[in-house]
Amino acid sequence: KLTNLGHLEMTWRSRVHFHPLLVRILHKSRLRYYGKPEKKMDMPYQAYFEVADGSGMMSMVLWNSLCPEWYHSMKVGTVLLLDKYTIKTSYPFKTQPTPGDSQMKRFAAIEISLNVRDPPTEISIIPEEMVKPEWGLPEVKYRFITRSELDDLPNNHSCDVIGLVTYVGRAERARKREHSEDFWLYRWAHAIDGTSDQPFILELFATSQPDVFEHIHPMTYLVCTQMRVIQDLTENPSRTVYLTTSNESQIFITGWHKGQPYTKDAKVKNFIQWMKSQSEADQIKKTVIGGYYPFPRPPDSFLKY
Repeated sequence: KLTNLGHLEMTWRSRVHFHPLLVRILHKSRLRYYGKPEKKMDMPYQAYFEVADGSGMMSMVLWNSLCPEWYHSMKVGTVLLLDKYTIKTSYPFKTQPTPGDSQMKRFAAIEISLNVRDPPTEISIIPEEMVKPEWGLPEVKYRFITRSELDDLPNNHSCDVIGLVTYVGRAERARKREHSEDFWLYRWAHAIDGTSDQPFILELFATSQPDVFEHIHPMTYLVCTQMRVIQDLTENPSRTVYLTTSNESQIFITGWHKGQPYTKDAKVKNFIQWMKSQSEADQIKKTVIGGYYPFPRPPDSFLKY
């Protein structure tokens, strides 16, 4: 006997035990480490997911030692059967991904909590070939844009992109806060999709996918999801639009695309068709790797600075 997310939202205050849930993962955040020197915790990890069934979408939090055990198997598109989970009121300050389906109902007041004890949550992954249409689980939807559409999008707009990498910079570090010991790791990349003379300029922060982040190189097909548009809002005539990763961004390169839900998307198929018409030798001549990439570029004179 299953329950659904809509029913949970209406009845969660009056119950302690809940029926099992069948949901599909639509978004996945990067893994968060919240350890502090003075706190003695074995595995201070946490990861957010947005999961959905036929009734709508809700946040799900994976805690502590469940993270190293389950984080990598829980992919966008994965179907889960959950039992012995708990329901809590939502943490108000977490980031919100932009759903691919704007019509989907969002249950924002509560979240599903998966713990290793009190009670120990039971998690099962349902293989895609065993998922039945009558379960009514939503498909993963994307918001792919082409390079020719990018300049007209507003600041902070959320989108997904696919392109051929023509440039990738070295990994750089930026302090998370002034005088702090923590750093963000990021690198710049350019990707083209044939719809514009200009490339996508991508600021890629290290997500929880080090195996992908370290192997972005020219001539790979790069997919980045849940990217945010950064428009320079000053009156600068040479302003450049670029995209930066968000907390829910996922990055995929050649070798990782098989079986991903976005392979059915029309804009992804159009890009593959365009690539088939290109000469690899010509494209390789235009590619660059490494070096320092000053961006956004400083003005060309001190007066304008």
